[in-house]
Amino acid sequence: MTSTAPAATPPSRLALYLQLIRWDRPAGWLLLLWPTLAALWIAADGFPGWHLLIVFTLGTVLMRSAGCCVNDVADRDFDRHVKRTAQRPVTTGAVSVKAALTLGAALALASFGLVLTTNPPAILLSFPALAVAIAYPFAKRVLAMPQAVLGVAFSFGIPMAFAAALGGMEWHLRSVPLSAWALLVANLFWVLAYDTEYAMVDRDDDLKIGVRSSAVALGRWDVAGIMGFYAAFLGLWTWLGLRLGLGAWFLAGMAVAAAQALWHYTLIRHRSRDDCFRAFRANHWLGFAVFAGTALDLALR
Repeated sequence: MTSTAPAATPPSRLALYLQLIRWDRPAGWLLLLWPTLAALWIAADGFPGWHLLIVFTLGTVLMRSAGCCVNDVADRDFDRHVKRTAQRPVTTGAVSVKAALTLGAALALASFGLVLTTNPPAILLSFPALAVAIAYPFAKRVLAMPQAVLGVAFSFGIPMAFAAALGGMEWHLRSVPLSAWALLVANLFWVLAYDTEYAMVDRDDDLKIGVRSSAVALGRWDVAGIMGFYAAFLGLWTWLGLRLGLGAWFLAGMAVAAAQALWHYTLIRHRSRDDCFRAFRANHWLGFAVFAGTALDLALR
């Protein structure tokens, strides 16, 4: 007498949607959240109030999730050739392109609804923020280092935080100081660092299918490039923080962040896929150190 194993139960629609938006991988939205909250604390000169904290926290989660939907639709023909992404629900056909885009649009609209509770300057900035987020998945088709576009997309919460905290009810952006844009540029280098670590995981597959990335562009200078990006981020963010009046606790947070960047060097120097992915996923702790130092410094003055 023979027995057959019961057929595996297919995942529910909800489970597929949660997989699509990477619900089980919070590191993605934490990478956006920490610099946004650090900027919000700086702009508000301390705790910004529960309203803005909730708006920017939920908005970050919603927009990262919407970005995953757009990214997976744009990359569906590439992802099937990459080991790490071959089982994504849009790539396998478990979620249709229409369903993924519908979900992405709904999440983006929900995020926009949160922005509408702030002020006109923040609302104005939400439009270019959305445009850059949509453009990123297609940048890897034309740019040698598409991570630069991702850096802008992942840093746009910084000027939006300043706009929400400092802006009035006028429909212009004069309330957003130059320091906010300077922090955006500084944060861009952090995104280049951690997303190049991420790109190192897929480099062999990307070379086969012709996808551009910073890891491919940098070649044998990838590790040196990543450490240079970390140094630029840490140096610029520290300099800007001091100019904005932050002090000892802020510097302590930056020192912890720098120690983590040095630890990342030990992980990525041999270019092991697993260690490069581990370094990428640990970056949210580096961002948390920057935020924690900023928040403590402002709270303990």
